Amino acid sequence: MKWLIIGAKGNLGSQLVQVVASNEVIAWDWPEIDLKDSVALRQELFTIRPEVIINAAAYNAVDKCETDAVELELAYQLNRKLVGNLAQAALELGAVFIHYSTDYVFAGDQPQGYREVDQPQPINRYGQTKLAGEQEILSRQGQLKYYLIRTSKLFGPKGIGEFCKSSFFDLMLELGKQQSEVAVVDEEVSCFTYTKDLVTVTKQLIADQAPYGIYHVVNTSPCTWYQATKHLFDISGISAKVKAITAKDYPRPALRPKFSVLQNTKLPALRSWQEALKDYLRH
Repeated sequence: MKWLIIGAKGNLGSQLVQVVASNEVIAWDWPEIDLKDSVALRQELFTIRPEVIINAAAYNAVDKCETDAVELELAYQLNRKLVGNLAQAALELGAVFIHYSTDYVFAGDQPQGYREVDQPQPINRYGQTKLAGEQEILSRQGQLKYYLIRTSKLFGPKGIGEFCKSSFFDLMLELGKQQSEVAVVDEEVSCFTYTKDLVTVTKQLIADQAPYGIYHVVNTSPCTWYQATKHLFDISGISAKVKAITAKDYPRPALRPKFSVLQNTKLPALRSWQEALKDYLRH
């Protein structure tokens, strides 16, 4: 089976390449392909004719696109237009299309969290661009073979791409080694997700020929950023104090959902993020 992975040098994409290596894998990323050039992209897709197209490319600078019109346009290009182009090509090729979305498509006002069938209502512009991408896929429902996977708070090995960012846990480890006290927001409850666990589930969906549709894939045990940092320092032997602050103490341009826990109602539960984190730190 021929797999095409887009965003293959990123934090998630690089893990996908490793996990699906037993198949024929074509890996695309900048600068080999300009994902904003829809004509060239379509030509390449119909030349290689993949059977599975995985889109791990995305714009995720949440605060930049909230205040900068140029950044917002780029966010829509990557999070909506690219998704629509890929979905249409997958439909015409008869390929399976896999795309990743985010808990930020939800408002964060449901104390029980969000199921796959719940209605999105983003409260920031980044979330709006991701929802627009989801709508591109769902507009082809009934024809397109797709897995729309929502996830949140990714962590894992850093990719090799130019624009890759360190995960939250890596950043906190560095701060904990450099400072005697680290202030962290004790709000915004959601689920951390280990990229290696996420890509394992992705591959299994294909292998099992699971029903097409929306899936929520996150590690279990919701928490705040502060709670996660406390646990990280405890198991890493870092002596720096972790100070709990509110979102108002750390103002950012974009609003964040207060409680955006993704409920997984379709798949076996993943291990806790604490177990996954221990695995990540060990390796």
